[in-house]
Amino acid sequence: MEIKVLGPGCPKCHQTEKVVQDAVAESGVAADIEKVTDAMKIAGYGVFGTPAVVVNGEVKSVGKIPNKEDVLAWIK
Repeated sequence: MEIKVLGPGCPKCHQTEKVVQDAVAESGVAADIEKVTDAMKIAGYGVFGTPAVVVNGEVKSVGKIPNKEDVLAWIK
């Protein structure tokens, strides 16, 4: 599984990355988590608000910090 956290490095982006890491650790799912900070790559996903979360190429969240329960639902 591939999970990307999209954002320039703002506090909300860091919080989103932590929520994703915690959810993956709790679920036991094998996943690669990548932080994407390049604005052109972020725009390539059609995302113009951050933070955003992409799971296996599908945008799951834009412009907010997801809660852990949401992330767990996306990765199961």
